[in-house]
Amino acid sequence: MSIAQAHATLTAQIGQEVGVSNWITVDQVMIDQFAHLTHDTQWIHTDPERATRDTSHGGTIAHGFLTLSLASRFQPCVTLCL
Repeated sequence: MSIAQAHATLTAQIGQEVGVSNWITVDQVMIDQFAHLTHDTQWIHTDPERATRDTSHGGTIAHGFLTLSLASRFQPCVTLCL
């Protein structure tokens, strides 16, 4: 498929639902484990009391890389035939 064809295919899907996955709960335990694993223990991720008090988010926020790393969970299962 050429780049132009791929672009046209993707453009045609704008506004359409292309797949639905199951929900996943990102809780404080998952965020804390990710923080420990990546050595990114900044309080915005790991201190719910301070994050509630000192931000407008109402609590901690997940790491961007944690969110990105979960993207593969939302991919449909595909079996490759060799």
